[in-house]
Amino acid sequence: MTARPRPAFYALERGGWRDYVTLLHLPYTAWHLSYVAIGCALAPVLHGDRLLASLAAFFLALGVAAHALDELRGRPLGTEIPGRVLVALAAVSLAGAVAIGIAAAIAWTPWLLVCVAVGAFLVPAYNLELFGGTFHSDLWFGIAWGAFPLLTGYLVTAERTSLAAVLAALWALCLSLAQRRLSTQVRTLRRRVRDVSGTIVYADGAEAPVTEDTLLRTPELALRTLTLATIALAAALLATHA
Repeated sequence: MTARPRPAFYALERGGWRDYVTLLHLPYTAWHLSYVAIGCALAPVLHGDRLLASLAAFFLALGVAAHALDELRGRPLGTEIPGRVLVALAAVSLAGAVAIGIAAAIAWTPWLLVCVAVGAFLVPAYNLELFGGTFHSDLWFGIAWGAFPLLTGYLVTAERTSLAAVLAALWALCLSLAQRRLSTQVRTLRRRVRDVSGTIVYADGAEAPVTEDTLLRTPELALRTLTLATIALAAALLATHA
């Protein structure tokens, strides 16, 4: 019997501490934290403490809490982490993110309280598919994990919004939508497809078999490349303030 593919290209062998590493979805978490860094770097003046606070809050909310709730609902990664542990991880991490946000609002700008409220709502609403799944869509993925982190990063640093920040948020939204489309195909093949068969017939009469690898290779390579590209862009923008 052919071994089933891992549930994600970054997933480790199941069991023990490896499940917790897999749970973090590290490449995608780094991708979306890059949006936060880009937002901070677009501000006229970069404040290191505000950058670190923003990254910490989004790592807790997105990297830990959101992914814990996602695993709790349906076990897409197939981890062996107990449900009560996933609930505890989500609750503690989201509370930590909210606490950082409130402290930042007190220290820098009260407008951040709006971001705190929005983020605290979106994490469970999206990942637990509350309200009949209204907020669990491609568009809301782009808003919640693309545009919102970037705008928040800019707001916490500049204490205002700007046309540049809005345009950058639109870029993050569009890129996140592309990520969503590519990752949906990859997730379906890795987690739900039992068998793939067929043949590609080219114009010159040549033939090639259709396999899981045929369908996975291109979108997965695109996802890996876009992850690195977004991280590199964030690093480049931060370097302009060095």
